Amino acid sequence: MPQERLQKILARAGIGSRRKCEELIAQGRVTVNGQVAHLGMKADPQRDDIRVDGQRIRADEPPVYIMVNKPRWVLSTMEPDRKHRTLRDLVPVPERVFPVGRLDLESEGLVLLTNDGALAQRLMHPRYGHEKEYRVLVAKAPDAKQLRAFRHGIVLPDGYRTRPVQVDVLRRHGKGAWLRMVLTEGRKRQIREMCRAVGLPVVRLIRTRIGPLRLKDVGVGEWRYLTPQEVRALRAAAGLPAERPSSAAGEGT
Repeated sequence: MPQERLQKILARAGIGSRRKCEELIAQGRVTVNGQVAHLGMKADPQRDDIRVDGQRIRADEPPVYIMVNKPRWVLSTMEPDRKHRTLRDLVPVPERVFPVGRLDLESEGLVLLTNDGALAQRLMHPRYGHEKEYRVLVAKAPDAKQLRAFRHGIVLPDGYRTRPVQVDVLRRHGKGAWLRMVLTEGRKRQIREMCRAVGLPVVRLIRTRIGPLRLKDVGVGEWRYLTPQEVRALRAAAGLPAERPSSAAGEGT
């Protein structure tokens, strides 16, 4: 088969998103036939000896798609951690998978685990604008001005202006309120930073949807494999074929 970009091969093998795989290459943690790889390198996954941290990757792992209902105080990583539980502790599957769209330590809800690098790239990259929906409990009930700010975009402390956010008040909760928020981008701690900027401290933050995938039929701290229908819907929303092709066929970026 023709050679492919190394980060694409690594992503398809479940090492991480393409961006994460590029970071691994830049850090010198990837070798091809015993030589340290570099960005821009291509390889043949069927013939070349490709390793990450000394461990050889499988050329074409079967695709895996898992829904996790992440509790608070669990890290969104499949790597071990000395201080906190991680998704690996919740989902001890033999396949090598990685989270698509991480939640911070305090946040809860839907995390997608997969080894489908092409799908992860489409779902996470801001240019594709896939929706992510959240239930957010804020300490004070928002007024009309604060809601308008979300809907027009908010300038964060670093000068970045967020995209407009869909926001609705679901119900009052004591002095605060539960909000429904839908974003089409995913900067680190974005909801918490937006709410802080308009004077609405976040008490709880729960992700309930990624694109067409909704959190359902899985309790807090539990997980399940996606149904074939859910996989097809996700890949269709990402503009990808219903079934992930083999490495011989490849996929578009």
